[in-house]
Amino acid sequence: MPLTPFHLGPALLIGIILFPFIDLFVILIASVIIDIEPLYIVITRSRAPLHGILHTYLMATVVSLILSLIMYPLKRYYLKLLRIFGLKQETSFAKILISSLIGTYSHVFLDSFVYSEIKPFYPYSGNPFLHVLSITAVYGICVVSFIVGLIIYIIRILYKRE
Repeated sequence: MPLTPFHLGPALLIGIILFPFIDLFVILIASVIIDIEPLYIVITRSRAPLHGILHTYLMATVVSLILSLIMYPLKRYYLKLLRIFGLKQETSFAKILISSLIGTYSHVFLDSFVYSEIKPFYPYSGNPFLHVLSITAVYGICVVSFIVGLIIYIIRILYKRE
C-alpha cells in the first residue's frame, strides 16, 4: 500500500488493545515508516520496485532498531502529545522496541499479500503470502481495524479511571 494511511488501522487496534504493553505513538509511526521506500522511489522517479528491501522482515528489524533509538530520547515529547488525546502512558526502551517491531512487521506482513515484488523473508526470494488474501480483503482489514480501534479508544476515554 504505497503512500497510504491504511497501515494505521491495525496498528491503532493493536496499540489500543495492548495499551499498557505497547507504546501507542511508536507503533503508529512504525506501521507507516516502511513506506518511506515507495515515497522515495516516487519522488525520485526511480525505476526500482516500489516495495523493495525495506519491505522485508530483515530490514524492518533494522528500521525498528533505528526508530527505537530515535524515539527513546523523544519519549517525553510524544507522551505529552498522547496526553492531549486523553491517553496517559509510561514507556521504556523495551516497550518502544517491541512496538516498533510490531508496527514494521505488520506493515511487511499486510503488503506481502498484495505486491508480487515483495520478498518478505529476504534473502529467500519467495513470498508465501502473495494472493492468499485479496487487496480488497487487506484494505478491508485495515479499515475495520481502524474503526474498531477508534471505538475502543473512545470507550477508553469515556470510561477512564483516574
